[in-house]
Amino acid sequence: MFAYKRADRVGDLLQREISELLLRRVKDPRLHSVTITQVKVSRDLRHAWVYYNILSGGPTKNSVEVGLAKAHGFIKRELGKRLRLRYLPKIEFLWDDSLEYAEHIEDLLKKIKHEKNDR
Repeated sequence: MFAYKRADRVGDLLQREISELLLRRVKDPRLHSVTITQVKVSRDLRHAWVYYNILSGGPTKNSVEVGLAKAHGFIKRELGKRLRLRYLPKIEFLWDDSLEYAEHIEDLLKKIKHEKNDR
């Protein structure tokens, strides 16, 4: 039976809180179209990898990286106030390329289907 680990619960909590902060509290317009897709937390709860993506039509990836770097301190402070954790994990923001990968796979499948229909 699969046990829901504490690291998973903390990851879910961080995802909700960071999403809320980006949507409602961070004033940087570059970050309002950022979606937090997943948060992975180490077993010792010391590190958190926050994966993000941008809604279509939003700012560029580079401008979002700059915005997240500037907002990092604010986000960490706010999380410290909101969460009841002994240690707040070290947060690292990472680009989530799973959507791009999924589009690539879909394009390959369409190409294969198209080639198969041409035969």
